[in-house]
Amino acid sequence: MLRWHRLIGIALIVAALAVLAACGSDDDDGGSASTTTTEAASKCAKDQLALATPGQLTVGTDKPAFPPYFEDDDPTNGKGFESAVAYAVGKQLGFDKSEIKWTVVPFNSSYAPGPKDFDFDINQISITPAREKAVDFSSPYYTAPQAVVVPKESDLAGTESLADLKDAVIGVQIGTTSLDAARDVIQPSQDIKVFNDSNDVVTALKQNQVDAVVLDLPTAFYLTAAQVPGAKIVGQFNAPGGDEFGLLLEKGSELTGCVNEALAKLDSSGELQQITDKWMGATAGAPELR
Repeated sequence: MLRWHRLIGIALIVAALAVLAACGSDDDDGGSASTTTTEAASKCAKDQLALATPGQLTVGTDKPAFPPYFEDDDPTNGKGFESAVAYAVGKQLGFDKSEIKWTVVPFNSSYAPGPKDFDFDINQISITPAREKAVDFSSPYYTAPQAVVVPKESDLAGTESLADLKDAVIGVQIGTTSLDAARDVIQPSQDIKVFNDSNDVVTALKQNQVDAVVLDLPTAFYLTAAQVPGAKIVGQFNAPGGDEFGLLLEKGSELTGCVNEALAKLDSSGELQQITDKWMGATAGAPELR
């Protein structure tokens, strides 16, 4: 009997040690997870960021810088959609406005392969698989809706809803999401006029070959500001397949994850949407058409 009691006692001790070992393992895992979280946070601390120029956040964009993305051709004033986004991201990364410096980066060279002399570039740059081979992109800070542009003197200049466009002759560029949007969302009673390229669309609008054109909102802003000043945006509407804009960084940049973290905080707080509504909505001359 004594022998059996001894064996039972040994078994109980072994079991207790196993429980203690398991608890110790859990503690170790928790410590490891905590360490990983701390390390991730420390990499995005201002003094740990891998910057093009130590002590400052260098942001690139093209020149001239058009509204509504920038106002008065001056990215440094914080006015305009992309100026406001850049400063908001910079603030999330720990930078005061005075510590954020701008540099001119031509659009086409921004996504060319090779080293960059900026930390990120913001310039309505669409995220595409081809560009992603040469550079990093942040998560999208904007998805472009569609827009309707008409001559300022047109009877459609007072358009307030998609239904107002039912009988309009609409022009679009072939092979674009705008063609799908016009056909599937507006569903005009007239045949849509399809043009080979954007220049033909602009010409058709200038020469009154169409009543209205449908194109993505960023292009519409450029068209009315620089190409056809006699035209206006009557509104914007959502449709599948809109281009997504991302902050552009050097390929393999250590800053990419931190920029994504900053954008995620701006998104969750609602600040990013507030900036978008202010600079890309009705205030900017592009009310929503329903």
